[in-house]
Amino acid sequence: MPHLNKAAMLLSAALMLMPVPAAAQSDEEVYNRIEALHGNAGDLAEPLLSLTEAMGNGDAATIAGLAEYPLRVAANGESYDIQNADDFVENFDSLVTPETREAVAHQKYDQLFVNSDGVMLADGAVWMSGICDNDDCSSSHWAVTSINN
Repeated sequence: MPHLNKAAMLLSAALMLMPVPAAAQSDEEVYNRIEALHGNAGDLAEPLLSLTEAMGNGDAATIAGLAEYPLRVAANGESYDIQNADDFVENFDSLVTPETREAVAHQKYDQLFVNSDGVMLADGAVWMSGICDNDDCSSSHWAVTSINN
């Protein structure tokens, strides 16, 4: 009997350490958080949709066109700084796993995680951030800034 109580206590302690899913959020709440932290929230829709579709189709060229270079990619237990779109496309199959492609393809807007670094897709598989187009950042665009397999 003492072993049962000990096991129950250990299980209870382990469950308390497990990550708890974030509370459900609406599309509007996500949009407002993006707007508050980064601005330009309305301009995320098109590149986000293009990215999720391209990941689902394995369209390396489209994904490459959505990235900011150098692009940091964590793959195969290593970190790479991909310098340009051609390098990304040429090495796509070894840089982006099928699991990452699938997870990003199924990303829902209301499940995005937003912080001061940017917008996280698929539990950190991909990060997108607003990239300034000029010195005062009065113009910007959204781009893929890292991929983590």
